[in-house]
Amino acid sequence: MCGRYSLIVIDDLGKRFRIYDPTLGIRSHFNIAPSQMSPVIVRHEHYQLVMMQWGLIPHWVKDPKKSMQPINAKAETLAEKPMFCGLLRSKRCLVPASGFYEWKKEGTRKIPYYIHLKDGPVFAIAGLYDVWYDAFNEAHPTYTIITTDANELVRPLHDRMPAILKREDESRWLDGDIPSSDEMKRILGPYPSGEMDAYPVSSRVNSPDADDEKLIHPIGSFQSR
Repeated sequence: MCGRYSLIVIDDLGKRFRIYDPTLGIRSHFNIAPSQMSPVIVRHEHYQLVMMQWGLIPHWVKDPKKSMQPINAKAETLAEKPMFCGLLRSKRCLVPASGFYEWKKEGTRKIPYYIHLKDGPVFAIAGLYDVWYDAFNEAHPTYTIITTDANELVRPLHDRMPAILKREDESRWLDGDIPSSDEMKRILGPYPSGEMDAYPVSSRVNSPDADDEKLIHPIGSFQSR
């Protein structure tokens, strides 16, 4: 599962994701939560950075208040689920992130951990998006984050993790036809644990209203099993 993540905006964010006309002015967020607006990268004539709400609302929904708005979608069942299979054809996206949070149960407490890549301040999570139109024909773009089995680092915290894309797979996820089943397994598989780090952070992250750099500062050490 992925229920919170961060995005530290770097100066060359547009260059990093080959966005030739990026929507600049976005700022770093250290505690992105469901229902909030965040930047997502899509492919039309070229790569574009679009602000979307986290929590998918399919275009065919009549009343979003009465519909599920999934924040996550399992990589293993994307092609089988009616809500997601159609989006695989033309509504794949990249979700820029710098890290994500998971909670480890220790007795009666749940300790938040911040997980990130050792190299590079920004990476891409595989996602799907859709655009729902209200009664006034106003567009509401939304997205969901794809999850996969946890790697050795994340497994002590949770059995799922975001489907972090290797840099060479980002364009394949955005471009062209639906990846084959074998490609999907490879592209959306667990990211190598040796290239990641995790450590406990302040419980202030439990509140979606908290959003400052101190949230990602370590308060201890963490050893994977």
